[in-house]
Amino acid sequence: MKNTFGDNLSVTIFGESHGKSVGAVIDGLCAGIDVNLENINKMLSLRRPQDAVSTARRENDEFTVHSGVFNDKTCGTPICITIENSDTRSKDYSKTYGIARPSHADFTAFSKYNGCEDYRGGGHFSGRITAALCAVGGILIPALNKKGIYIGTHIKKIGSALDRDFDCIKDDINKLSNKYFAVLDDAAEEKMRAEIINAKNDGDSIGGMLETVVYGLSAGIGEPFFDSLESKISHAVFSVPAVKGIEFGLGFGFCDKRGSEVNDAFYIENGEIKTKTNNSGGINGGISNSMPILFKTAIRPTPTISKEQQTVDFLKGENAVLKANGRHDPCIVHRARAVLDAVTAIAVTDALITKFGTDWLGEK
Repeated sequence: MKNTFGDNLSVTIFGESHGKSVGAVIDGLCAGIDVNLENINKMLSLRRPQDAVSTARRENDEFTVHSGVFNDKTCGTPICITIENSDTRSKDYSKTYGIARPSHADFTAFSKYNGCEDYRGGGHFSGRITAALCAVGGILIPALNKKGIYIGTHIKKIGSALDRDFDCIKDDINKLSNKYFAVLDDAAEEKMRAEIINAKNDGDSIGGMLETVVYGLSAGIGEPFFDSLESKISHAVFSVPAVKGIEFGLGFGFCDKRGSEVNDAFYIENGEIKTKTNNSGGINGGISNSMPILFKTAIRPTPTISKEQQTVDFLKGENAVLKANGRHDPCIVHRARAVLDAVTAIAVTDALITKFGTDWLGEK
């Protein structure tokens, strides 16, 4: 079971939903990068459930940096971070082991690991593990900011409720950076929250869409074909539970258009090469073209719901009916936003180190 992402920068995640802790090991970062524990805590807080639109499980996310950081700077050695699990109720799951929760990994995990998997709360397949990714983001995102590269994600859609598009991108990223419910149009939040509460009151869940931007990335980052910038970002994004789709720029909107309608015309302004539109999402040939990297991510409704669902008991080999107990999110979109920022930072940092070398991120 491989749990490591990246080539020159590698991130390994570990832990289970109801185990003692979850965590990550970061390898490949040079010495001298500033590490502020408050930045890690901020990223964790943006992911943490806080109110009625989230799960009732309340983790404090107390974390420990075990290695790789000294005097608030990276040492150039592997960084190990653990985050404690304290609010677990494993008995909620022991009663129903063997009954496959629809659209969860219960049956597939059992099939792959021959019944040796930790099934409590989804074990290693749980969204709880994404807390470790957010902790990594708490180191990488500030480091990228110092290089003039900024990452932001907003909730584009929940149900029928929509947020506006990115406009003044750097200002929008700054606005989002301190918002738990990350919308650009404040009026959209009330509508989105109502969609979530309505689903929750029906014993159901609801999905949505996130939109992410990477601003300030120079041209020439990425590789052709298998290590294209789209490939690396998509690989990282699809590691996030509940992600079921991604599109860059116009994405599937290209399908019914002609080239003359959607080609991004180049022009020069103040000595800089830009494009008049950004339908390609800032990437040509798998390589950044200096325009903002833009992509949208589809987040499925949380599979655990209170309604009865048809399923199977894969231990007994018979059909079954499941009405889920325990604690679950009626919507995961607003919490997944911080995770998208983090995995995007991991993928982009790996691509940048490939281009400029290991020491680049620590250079003044």
